[in-house]
Amino acid sequence: MVTGATQKKLNARMKALGILEQDLDEHFIRGSGSGGQKINKTSSCVQLIHPSSGIEIRCQKTRSQADNRYWARRELCERIEEKLLGEKSAKRQATEKIRRQKRRRSRRAKAKMLDEKTKQSSKKKLRGRIRPED
Repeated sequence: MVTGATQKKLNARMKALGILEQDLDEHFIRGSGSGGQKINKTSSCVQLIHPSSGIEIRCQKTRSQADNRYWARRELCERIEEKLLGEKSAKRQATEKIRRQKRRRSRRAKAKMLDEKTKQSSKKKLRGRIRPED
C-alpha cells in the first residue's frame, strides 16, 4: 500500500527531473504470467510511456492498480536519472562494483597478497608460548 508521504516524495522527485503528469501516456492493460483467471480478467498492469525520452514501462508488481501506477512512475524516475547521470547513477555504480569484485587478480597482486600472508604468519608464530629448553 502506497502512503501519502511516499506519493509526495515521488511527486517531488518527478518535478525535480522535469517529468510532468500531462506528458505521460498511461494505459491499463491485462498482465501476463501466472495468476489464472483473475489476471486474465483484470487490467491492473500499468503501461507508462514518456514520449519525450522514449521510455516505456510496464509494471504489474502488485494486484493493486494504484500501487502499480506508483511503481511504474518510480521506475520511470530511476531510468531517467540513469540516463541523465550516466556513470554516477547508483545502479551503474553497483554493477561496476560487482564487476570489479569478479575480476581476476593479476600475478603481481597475488604475489603481493601471498607475501603479506607470509609476513603475518611469521609475526603470529612469534606470539606462541615460550617453552623452557631441556
